[in-house]
Amino acid sequence: MMNPSLVSAFLCCCAVTILLLNWRRRRTGQRKMQEARWRRDRALQQMEKAAGNFKQQNPSHQPAPILAFTLPQLCGNLRDGSLSPETVLCTYMDKALDVTREINCVTDYLENSESQLLHLKSQGKKGLLYGVPVSIKDSIDCKGHDSTLGLVKRLHKPATADAVVVQVLKQQGAIPFVKTNVPQSLLNYDCSNLIFGQTVHPMDHTKTPGGSSGGEASLIKSGGSILGIGTDVGGSIRIPAAFCGICGFKATGNRISKRGIVPSIRGQKSASPGVGPMARDVDGLVLCIRAILCDQMFQLDPTVAPLPFNEKVYSSSQPLRIGYYTTDSFTVPSPSMKRAVLETKHLLEKAGHTVRHMLVPFKPLNIEHVMSTLVPAGLFADGGTTFLESFQGESADPNIKEFLLMVKLPGWLKSFLSWIVRAISPRMSKSLRSMKEKSVNQLWKLHTEVEEYCHEFIAEWKRLNLDVVLCPALGPAFKIGFPGKISVGASYTILYNFLDFPAGVVPVTTVTAKDEEDLKTLRGHYDDIWDRTLKKAAAGAIGLPVAVQCVALPWQDELCLRFMKEVEKLTQEKQRKC
Repeated sequence: MMNPSLVSAFLCCCAVTILLLNWRRRRTGQRKMQEARWRRDRALQQMEKAAGNFKQQNPSHQPAPILAFTLPQLCGNLRDGSLSPETVLCTYMDKALDVTREINCVTDYLENSESQLLHLKSQGKKGLLYGVPVSIKDSIDCKGHDSTLGLVKRLHKPATADAVVVQVLKQQGAIPFVKTNVPQSLLNYDCSNLIFGQTVHPMDHTKTPGGSSGGEASLIKSGGSILGIGTDVGGSIRIPAAFCGICGFKATGNRISKRGIVPSIRGQKSASPGVGPMARDVDGLVLCIRAILCDQMFQLDPTVAPLPFNEKVYSSSQPLRIGYYTTDSFTVPSPSMKRAVLETKHLLEKAGHTVRHMLVPFKPLNIEHVMSTLVPAGLFADGGTTFLESFQGESADPNIKEFLLMVKLPGWLKSFLSWIVRAISPRMSKSLRSMKEKSVNQLWKLHTEVEEYCHEFIAEWKRLNLDVVLCPALGPAFKIGFPGKISVGASYTILYNFLDFPAGVVPVTTVTAKDEEDLKTLRGHYDDIWDRTLKKAAAGAIGLPVAVQCVALPWQDELCLRFMKEVEKLTQEKQRKC
């Protein structure tokens, strides 16, 4: 028999060792984060010095007119020599510095922008984006810089090469100049992490700019960038664009190269990640897409479809057959979301387009089953193992802790809790049950079900003879911390990642006092904890932007952009008359 004293001593030693190891891990993590912040500060100081030198050498420089140009106008002035790339770059550097001091959206300065500037001077040919400064989301590789995803373990691991999309931008004459903030792990539509902190909404610092491309959206909205590149696996371009009141576009999954872009869940194939531009207006998006869909990209990444931009489809003036819906019957739309769709639908009808009511168009396709079963089952088919690998040895950001706790639960506990909450929250119950680990056979069945669902969806679309669909975009901007409590809010966007349809958002209105009052009496489709939390998240948003979402069938990216342009044009005409 073992001596009880020895056993006690051994257990005490084990406990002390574990405590010491945890303390050491935390200290190491804190040191790395502090070093990363110092490095960012030094990078921004370098950026400030470059901008300061330019201002000193050009005391009569007036930044306001340059910052007011649309992207096509700016490109025109750069190409004809009215503006120099150096003038434009330093103007946006200076503005981005001012912006990030206020809202904390820039995480790194890409000092290679200075060598790119020199390269442009020696280059004879001027690409479509000649001299245009471009901001880049953190998760997109830029040579010599970290793609952190807000994770300490990814610090001090600089990319060895630019992502293909960054290479193409440079070949088209663009100058990538900063990287922007993201939520920890990307799988959240807030925008904070323990390394770089919280990015706040440009118009209301109690609100989130959205995520995961939140740094991009807030920087562009504040005027610190004219064009940004984001990624989208569940709404990560569209939600922040809608929250901040800019335009954002997610291309069909295999239309733009994803080589060199770090995903949130490596290997999952159910939700198709999209890449796309974010800009102040649709013209900016279109110009960027034209530039990216070029021979250089097709050569650099032969896995993407070699489809150049279809000018004929985009420039067509034929009236569109448009379907619309004001709710997906899963996440209750805020009053402003619903009003935005109905007002836009009215404008489209007046302009001569055929708009068909689709309030219950896809009910046979069972949206509840898709959102409560297929989505969590697809993203977490391995029980969350791959996603949780990102958090091994990591402290969790407060804004993702609740969601992370749900993913961490062992399978048997997910089943038990699913049974417990079934009566009070059927959606949560089904989601918990669906997040358990799948066998290979179950995974293949899931992929088959998603594929069949997509075919049914397209069949209904074809039966109604539609060109495009108008539907809500999540909004207005939520209070900080709430996206992690109601991941189901992404239902309006993630649907089109599972279907792999091109989709974009266009701001069309702002929250009114009546919207705010109507929100108080809003009842959700389920009246469960998620519905009640959504009401709290969206409250206090008078004056904040609200967008609509425009969708087209796979590979019809140009048609989707054409629809977005039509919505933007009609909205602007209405605003000028008011």
